[in-house]
Amino acid sequence: MPDSIKIDELSFPYNNKDILSIYSINQANTPEVGSLKSVEKLKELLNMASLILAARINNEIIGFVVCLEAGAAYTSLNYKFISKKAKKFVYIDRIAIKNQHRRSGVGKSLYEIIFNYSEKFELPIYCEVNTKPKNQPSLDFHKKIGFIKIGSKDFNDHSVAYFSKIFCD
Repeated sequence: MPDSIKIDELSFPYNNKDILSIYSINQANTPEVGSLKSVEKLKELLNMASLILAARINNEIIGFVVCLEAGAAYTSLNYKFISKKAKKFVYIDRIAIKNQHRRSGVGKSLYEIIFNYSEKFELPIYCEVNTKPKNQPSLDFHKKIGFIKIGSKDFNDHSVAYFSKIFCD
């Protein structure tokens, strides 16, 4: 990852510019990540999150990740699937990076922070990746960094594969 990229943890109250940047990046990365109906829906998601990271160049957000833990009031069917599998966990709800910064080490750096968080709190990590439409770069990335496929689900408009990475017993 280039030295000019800095990663910070976001916390409430959120900067409105950051919210708008995250929303814009999220929407530009659909269908790889789920679309958010509004900025307000993003704020609701962030308020449930246990870990929010932003990657920046010159204070401009170029990528982000949003993670939730067990017990959140999140209604995502994917989150509910994971909640049935584990009693405690870190769930990577979404990660998105501006197109021109992909394959530069930003995603790996964001995941390293999640790995450290997971180890610190002894929480397994779970996520899902679209298989229809197929997100092959993400499938390859997750396998490369040690995630194991634990299931799959077909929805009306898309399909996903579920993955886990466990650092603790």
